[in-house]
Amino acid sequence: MTDIAAATRATVQEFLAARIAGDTERMVELFADDVDWLLAENPVAPWIRPRTTGAECAAQAAELAAYTVAEDSRASVDTFLVDGHDAVLFGHLSGTVSATGKSFEGPFALRLTVQDGRVTRHHLYENSLSVAQACTPEEA
Repeated sequence: MTDIAAATRATVQEFLAARIAGDTERMVELFADDVDWLLAENPVAPWIRPRTTGAECAAQAAELAAYTVAEDSRASVDTFLVDGHDAVLFGHLSGTVSATGKSFEGPFALRLTVQDGRVTRHHLYENSLSVAQACTPEEA
């Protein structure tokens, strides 16, 4: 493994640890000032919106927590690949939306790019249909 790949892996591991711990301050430090953020817009999911600054990106974790049931939130990583400055994680996530009591679940892929110890790219691909359905109340 090259020095760059080892540094990328270490930064991503720090990022994941901060994310799991809900350490927004540490995530702000790990995100670059300007981030290439991609998460398909989902108008019914209030925590999913465009973001560009490190602080906005770090706040997404707290926003997700505010709208979901903590004890039902799960994420697992099955694969963690690193190539130079880029890392890709594949796994599965699930949760329950507090307002509706409905659950979402599905596979995810997360592409991160690390430059100088900070995350400059965060592209998340998830089951957006499942998330939208969980956020949509049942019709009366």
